[in-house]
Amino acid sequence: MSLLFTLFLLFQPAEADSSLPVLELDQAIEIGLEQNYGIRIERESVAMAENNRTLGNAGFLPSVELTGSRTESIENSRFELSGNPPESRENRGATSTNSAAGVELTWTVFDGMRMFVSYERLGELEELSQVLLQSRVEETVQQIIQAYAHTVRIANQLNVFQELIDVTRERIGITETMRDLGSGSEYALLEARTDLNADKAQLMQEQNRLQEAKIQLIEWMGIDQDLQFSVSDELPVNEGLQYNTIRAHAFQENSQLHMIRIEQRISDLELQEVQRERWPELELQSGYQYNRTDGGGGFMRFNETDGFMIGLTARINLFDGFEMNRRIQNAKIEQKSRQLQLQEENLRLEFALLRAWESYQNSLNLVRLELNNLDNADERMEIALERFREGMISALEFREAQRVYLNAESRLIEARYRAKVAETELLRLGGSLTEIGI
Repeated sequence: MSLLFTLFLLFQPAEADSSLPVLELDQAIEIGLEQNYGIRIERESVAMAENNRTLGNAGFLPSVELTGSRTESIENSRFELSGNPPESRENRGATSTNSAAGVELTWTVFDGMRMFVSYERLGELEELSQVLLQSRVEETVQQIIQAYAHTVRIANQLNVFQELIDVTRERIGITETMRDLGSGSEYALLEARTDLNADKAQLMQEQNRLQEAKIQLIEWMGIDQDLQFSVSDELPVNEGLQYNTIRAHAFQENSQLHMIRIEQRISDLELQEVQRERWPELELQSGYQYNRTDGGGGFMRFNETDGFMIGLTARINLFDGFEMNRRIQNAKIEQKSRQLQLQEENLRLEFALLRAWESYQNSLNLVRLELNNLDNADERMEIALERFREGMISALEFREAQRVYLNAESRLIEARYRAKVAETELLRLGGSLTEIGI
């Protein structure tokens, strides 16, 4: 069963009273790897680079050319023979036809070994296209993970607002009972209903944000349909990553670093290609030619020639206005520039890993802290609700307990989201995003 057909079955628009199918993160990534337009474009670039890496493109193979022509002409001719008296002859409107055909082989049998360097450079360009594809895959996976985590964050926040509304409704019920018993007031009831409307307004705003987040996720997945789905309640973070392992893997597999290494090798080969042009070049020619001319006037009725030919041409550039020197100097400058870029990227990666690791560690610590804060806020909320039932605290104090609980839930949701983003960035820098931690 194809992935698109699976999508068609999985993401049918749901009825209003039915639950939406859950889109898991690994499913979103799988869809994105197949459907994202950026990845599909890079795959075409890889195919083009593979097509370019041929012996013919590098100059190893000969070229064979077949030619044919036929020319007809109408001519006036006049000539005079010496004698006494002289004899003259004149032809008008004489038709002549020339037919020619030939096949020619041209083969550069030696070009200073430049063709070998060219073929190696084409191989490096093919590898570069594959690394560019890998980089685009990593970027897309990262964006899908972050978009999915953002959607989970908003969905969880939506649940918090729904819990808040449920508690506020319970508060209204308690307030109504207190009013009926004479221990409450109509003002307190109106205040509770006003707070409920404020909670509902927040819920509506969050629902709109959730829809926007889903649209962003669908866009990164590369799907041009209005899919209806829900996401997981939680997005676990891998807390077992080791800095030394990530760092060692990064300096071997980081896509950006890998690209610069390949570009450095390409600049080395380009310098060799230019330098090899100083060497002599030996070219072999061989072919067969046929030519026939049919005349409508003159002494000859036709003239026909045919035969084989073979030749060898040697050439060497003795002086080109110092153009070769200029190209070699520029190639050396490019080579030096690539070396500096590689050193710069090594340094940039080192510090980027340190920053990502610190962010990852701080995010995990913050999640643990906010979990503890939420436990305290939850316990405080239960106590406040019980005291409110007993009339021991005011509506204002109970609302404050609600606010503290809401903030604690929101901070934990945000901390978990930040932790997932930090983990994703660390894995991307380490060149492991498509291997582990997803």
